[in-house]
Amino acid sequence: MNQIALAAVLSLLLATSSGAALAHGSDAHGGSSAAKSSVPAEQKPFGIAAEPRLASRVVKIDMSDRMRFTPSELTVRQGETVRFVVHNSGKVMHELVLGTSEELKKHAEMMRKFPDMEHDEPHMVHVAPGKTGELVWTFNRAGEFEFACLIPGHFESGMTGRVRVTPSAALPGQTRR
Repeated sequence: MNQIALAAVLSLLLATSSGAALAHGSDAHGGSSAAKSSVPAEQKPFGIAAEPRLASRVVKIDMSDRMRFTPSELTVRQGETVRFVVHNSGKVMHELVLGTSEELKKHAEMMRKFPDMEHDEPHMVHVAPGKTGELVWTFNRAGEFEFACLIPGHFESGMTGRVRVTPSAALPGQTRR
């Protein structure tokens, strides 16, 4: 492959990944935040990765072949660090990916086009059947965010959930926005 073609392919890969990662294979790549320590923490619209020792709360979530998360809704306070313990009670691979509605829709579309792509980002955990994975996240931005399984067909079947992040109390002399 000549240098121009190689540069074009690399540019296309970088443009389509947009920092959201390159998707999935069949392996449970790095199920815990500890395994993801080589990925630098990056501020996202929905928060930032955190170290497990900083978690103030543990939330257990089950993923099933009914294409559902249990629980599918969660409310946290702005600034709260949550350790998600995610169990796959199904017989096929599932994942939990945190994000905004728009980001998850774009990523799901990319997954349909490129189902064998692989990634390992701190805001996602891939869990093999019968296994458990973890991710730790600080929700430092108020708002409504989502989580989903973006394995092709799962998102489209309704395998989504919602995280409501309520604003933290304003400090004296400040107003909440």
